[in-house]
Amino acid sequence: MVRTHIQLTEEQAQRLKQLAVREGVSMATLIRCSVDCYVQGNELNDAKTNKARALSVIGKYTSQQGDISQEHDRYLATLYAEVGS
Repeated sequence: MVRTHIQLTEEQAQRLKQLAVREGVSMATLIRCSVDCYVQGNELNDAKTNKARALSVIGKYTSQQGDISQEHDRYLATLYAEVGS
């Protein structure tokens, strides 16, 4: 492990201590878990992942309408008119 020095606000330190006691772990463990979650969350948002997720839904949902790509404006206008009524 790498030793790192960080500064927390009084409120952050207090809340972290309370959570550590409640969870029965050290503050360092909570900080490491938090960093892991943050880093993992950001890795999920990279371009390759986003592209793969978008491509995975192609063809997954159907509208039962064969002309949706050509008549989408008409379908939307009808839906908006129904919702507005």
